Amino acid sequence: MTDTKNADLAALLLRVSLGIMFIAHGFILKYLTFTLAGTAQFFESIGLPGFLAYLTFAAETLGGIALVLGFRTRLVAIALLPILVGASWVHLGNGWVFSAANGGWEYPLFLIVVSIASALLGNGAYAIDDVFNRGGKQPARA
Repeated sequence: MTDTKNADLAALLLRVSLGIMFIAHGFILKYLTFTLAGTAQFFESIGLPGFLAYLTFAAETLGGIALVLGFRTRLVAIALLPILVGASWVHLGNGWVFSAANGGWEYPLFLIVVSIASALLGNGAYAIDDVFNRGGKQPARA
């Protein structure tokens, strides 16, 4: 039997940690560390259109903020899956371990699993969606 209170807290921890990871990879890595122009150059060097770097930055940063806040967790976690699949593809030729040269694919694959788990669990505790769904309605779980 699952303890609902503990499950809500577990979903909160999973949601917030995933959100922070997306913010770190979007804002800190792509914007502050490599710059958006540098990220676009990297995308082009692996055969992707440069403009996808800007879309990826926006999706990771805004999606990460949405996850931290608990705004439409299920939808956001599913919407970010293509980015993680793309990251897995980029790192596929580098081997399994992410500490390998140019990073392996185990970390993006793990994040895919975490995103799916977040999508299945929903917001958990302390989600901003719960604030907007007051007034006799059930708290939002998505």
